[in-house]
Amino acid sequence: MEEILLHALTVFMGFFAIMNPIANIPIFMSLTHEEDKQTKSAIASKSLILAFLIVVVFSFAGKVIFELFGITLPAFRITGGLLVFLIGFHMLQGDFSRVNHPSEKDRRESKAAALSVSVSPLAIPILAGPGTITTAMNFSAGGFVNMAVTIAVFAILCAITYVCFVFGEKFVAFIGTSALGAITRMMGLILAVIGTQMVLDGLYDAIKLTR
Repeated sequence: MEEILLHALTVFMGFFAIMNPIANIPIFMSLTHEEDKQTKSAIASKSLILAFLIVVVFSFAGKVIFELFGITLPAFRITGGLLVFLIGFHMLQGDFSRVNHPSEKDRRESKAAALSVSVSPLAIPILAGPGTITTAMNFSAGGFVNMAVTIAVFAILCAITYVCFVFGEKFVAFIGTSALGAITRMMGLILAVIGTQMVLDGLYDAIKLTR
């Protein structure tokens, strides 16, 4: 039980850092600033449901993808760890990584239709980008229990993100933009450390396979 709780905490911190619902509040606000409260709520819920479904699919299909392409878990952990570290590194500098966030062109094009932003860029790639998918597949690779914990934790985080999006304007007004930047950098540090640990675990497993 203690191992499951520890795994759940690790998964939560990993997802929280990479999705960063607090730092994504300004993005959601900029994409929906012309919409009413009901439309904003609909956009938030649809984007999070889609992101959740994407993570569930990749959590279940991770092993199949490994076997189909002949990918070993150590190789995936190393590559995924480097990807997660890169996102965290950009966040430490106060920037949004291009790996996990859309370009300005994507944002302008997505504003053409109100509900379209729930699919792109919100669900993909902001909420369920390559970094999130990589993290989900990595945490789900240890067996059914790990997979169930990963999906459950991600569902909880989706609920938290929904609250952040819906009440985002009040939250930003309360803490201020400077505090928001500090939170982003803190999440970046946590994410970079998690990415480094994933690389170390992958290297350790790879060395064991060669013996």
